[in-house]
Amino acid sequence: MPLDGNGGYTVRRYTLDFDWRAPRTPFAAGATIDATATQALSRFDLDFAGNTLRTVTVDGAPARAVREGDELVVTPARPIPDGAAFTVHVAYTADPTQQRHRDDAIGSYGWMPTADGTVLCLQPDGAKLVFPANDHPSQRAPVTFRVTTPPELSAVAGGRLVERVRRPDGRIRWTYDSEQPVAAQLVQLAIGRFTFTESRGPRGLPVRDAVPQDLVDGTAAYRALTPEHLDWLEQRLGPYPFRRYGVLVGDTGLPVALETQQLSVVPSARLLGDRVGAERDLVHELAHQWTGNSVALRRWSDLWLSEGHARFYERLYTDTHGGPGLEDAMRSAYEQHDRWRHDDGAPAEPTEPSLFRQIRYDGSALVFYALREEVGEETFERIERTWVTRYQGRAAGTGDFIALASEVAGRDLRPFLTPWLYGEHAPPMPGHPDWRVRPVED
Repeated sequence: MPLDGNGGYTVRRYTLDFDWRAPRTPFAAGATIDATATQALSRFDLDFAGNTLRTVTVDGAPARAVREGDELVVTPARPIPDGAAFTVHVAYTADPTQQRHRDDAIGSYGWMPTADGTVLCLQPDGAKLVFPANDHPSQRAPVTFRVTTPPELSAVAGGRLVERVRRPDGRIRWTYDSEQPVAAQLVQLAIGRFTFTESRGPRGLPVRDAVPQDLVDGTAAYRALTPEHLDWLEQRLGPYPFRRYGVLVGDTGLPVALETQQLSVVPSARLLGDRVGAERDLVHELAHQWTGNSVALRRWSDLWLSEGHARFYERLYTDTHGGPGLEDAMRSAYEQHDRWRHDDGAPAEPTEPSLFRQIRYDGSALVFYALREEVGEETFERIERTWVTRYQGRAAGTGDFIALASEVAGRDLRPFLTPWLYGEHAPPMPGHPDWRVRPVED
């Protein structure tokens, strides 16, 4: 996705003002972007698609703005010097029907309408359908949402509820602060008739779920497992990396859950089904908070690090909690690995259309399983803890992981990991000489 993201500046904060009216109904919106120039700028780009543009200002002065595909090209009245702080304000009419579609696990993304509101599912590059952004997985900034809703609806976003104020006209203004930087693809805002339920995780961590009113009782049993899941993952990855967490029950017919930062979306169908299926989603999205959210992707070809890690811990958890055994799941993935590589690229070599295919999930979890078999469980666990600790709050990529794993293991793991990540065929599985890959037949 070479056109996503923009150079020349870094964003310090997004402040988003939404005057929500009704599902599938355009509404007045504004985005204030505080940024710092990393070079002298006579113009700069924002990722911004659709929506009806009203006005653009830079430091309060009107600016020229032209659309070029999914880019909004902004020319300020005066050039911005290298190192200068500047503020962009974009006023627009937001269109909450905007979606895009992918032929992989993501399916539809963007604004996901519900019966009485919306849920955001922005992965991989749907943020530009919602607000002007520097939409690259390595680029993160804090986000403030100020959302006005009708009195019968609630708004919820990732982060802390700062204020809830009833205006003179009876509408409610909700203000949320992400508290920590977040990549645009992991931003969450949902509007609807929600009930908020609160509990505590390890060390008193605030856990706040947002649940459609008619689903509170039906989803309660599995949502109550979050403190247990937090404790289980902390034993393996160290302290949870954010200040709060919660589950947003998505009553949208979504086929997949999503690891939006601090507030994971889990489809209601999963939470109304069997326990193993529910816990797979809950643990998977929670694991992402360490790997994919706190440790961000340097670029999209590093997605195997995010999805592979989350799938590995999901499989490791269900191995002892009523689901398929880890070894059986990994053996099945190994058998299919050459087919996946043939169809969708090796784990660290995706194409844009194949980004969220099975090779990036079970196929990439298999890489971590192979590494564990190669170096032993104790060394593998040290690699994992070091990875999420050293790169906490930073972006990292495949080369960083290989170097860190080699450092912790005390030997160069490039000859081992390179064919697993880039080769045309699955290498032999350490410790399992009897495992066989099914031949690819065109």
